[in-house]
Amino acid sequence: MRFAIASIVLAAPFALASAAQAQGAETQPYAHAAIQSGDYALAERKLLAEQRIFPGKPEVLLNLAAIYTKTGRHAEARALYNRVLTLEAVKMDLVDGEVAASHLIAARGLNQLDGARQAAR
Repeated sequence: MRFAIASIVLAAPFALASAAQAQGAETQPYAHAAIQSGDYALAERKLLAEQRIFPGKPEVLLNLAAIYTKTGRHAEARALYNRVLTLEAVKMDLVDGEVAASHLIAARGLNQLDGARQAAR
């Protein structure tokens, strides 16, 4: 099972990382430390580098989608959330102790984007 380390904001998509990498900002994959500190530019650079190595890893795609959402690039975020939905669902432990499938997290991200779009009308 995969492990979600933190969430960007309460109702936002989750920043995901493996439980084995829960120590040391330099060794943490999925840009966890940069996301938590709000350094979205650094997080994006790290995630893009990881995506080149692991193009189908839900943790990478979901975190990158969350960064795109937080920085107003909704079309790019939507594409990544939809990509996660085409992959096999992976169970992930969330920071609050709950377990959610990668598909559920992607669907929540898409719902957040849809809600933002509706509010903008």
